[in-house]
Amino acid sequence: MKRRNFFALTTLAAASLLAFSTPLRAAEPLKVGFVYVGPIGDAGWTYAHDQGRLALEKALGAQVKTTYVESVPEGADSERVIRKLATEGNKLIFTTSFGYMNPTEKVAKAFPNVIFEHATGYKTAKNMGNYEARFYEGAYLLGVVAGKMTKKNSLGIVASFPIPEVLRNINAFTLGAQSVNPAIKTKVIWVNSWYDPAKERQAAETMIAQGVDVLGQNTDSPATLQVAQEKGIYAFGWDSDMVKFAPKSHLTANTLDWSNHYIETAKAVIAGTWKPKETRGGLKEGWIKMSPLNAAVSADATKAFEAKKKAMIEGSFTPFQGPIKDQTGAIKVAAGATMPLKELMSMNFYVEGVEGSIPK
Repeated sequence: MKRRNFFALTTLAAASLLAFSTPLRAAEPLKVGFVYVGPIGDAGWTYAHDQGRLALEKALGAQVKTTYVESVPEGADSERVIRKLATEGNKLIFTTSFGYMNPTEKVAKAFPNVIFEHATGYKTAKNMGNYEARFYEGAYLLGVVAGKMTKKNSLGIVASFPIPEVLRNINAFTLGAQSVNPAIKTKVIWVNSWYDPAKERQAAETMIAQGVDVLGQNTDSPATLQVAQEKGIYAFGWDSDMVKFAPKSHLTANTLDWSNHYIETAKAVIAGTWKPKETRGGLKEGWIKMSPLNAAVSADATKAFEAKKKAMIEGSFTPFQGPIKDQTGAIKVAAGATMPLKELMSMNFYVEGVEGSIPK
């Protein structure tokens, strides 16, 4: 009897020792997938999103495991990539381009236990939210500088696709310029691509030949800036600071910082508190940051730039407050009014001063 008790006690002691000497199994990290429309490179839209991904890894460490797929075309191919990320066990997936909206919605229905976040769209579902930077705030500030720096009153925009997001930026840029120089006219050339350096270069060269002396863009490569420097005119970076590509021509850039949204969203998913919603951020929230002004920017331009930036951060000014007219002279926003969010998100017109027509 004593012998049996001895062996029982010995076995219990050994089991207890094993329990304390074996580390508890750590919680599985949250697998987070990112879908990028262009190459990461070292500048532009996709680069900015990837900087946000890296910030997420740094902030949450072993709590997350991220992966990404770059240069994914919008449309059917994006659905395949999004679906693959879901089947591979990613429980949070960020799809980072407007054209991914419908494919994201479709995959979200097939994977109800995966959370999806789509950038720049307007659809939500039980497991799908969206997020949007008020990038038009930075575009307006670029316009303020452009309106002060132009000598020909002729600005140009190398544009990607005629969607509300891009139209907001074109119009805000023009309104910003007109706020300091009412004579401003803006030309637009559409390249139908987010990232195509050859097309961007050609568009920039064409507008310079037409008399434009300050260029903006809503595309991802630094080609527009590089052409500007070659031709001796000014231009702006877009999505990220691009000064290293054209230090003489780069007046400033409106840059994106997605890190806070990626970190907070992942934390909410881990905690089980995530809910579908539309999340927006701008200068006030730190999603939009302006890079340093070039020394060539005049004191007068700097003063106007800083004043408008301060007003937007404080909430006393927004780029789309009236009076605003479209190309035909029709009032789109009355004096003293602000454009409603629904109309802002579905913008489909050029403001007065933008030349040409919107492609169908």
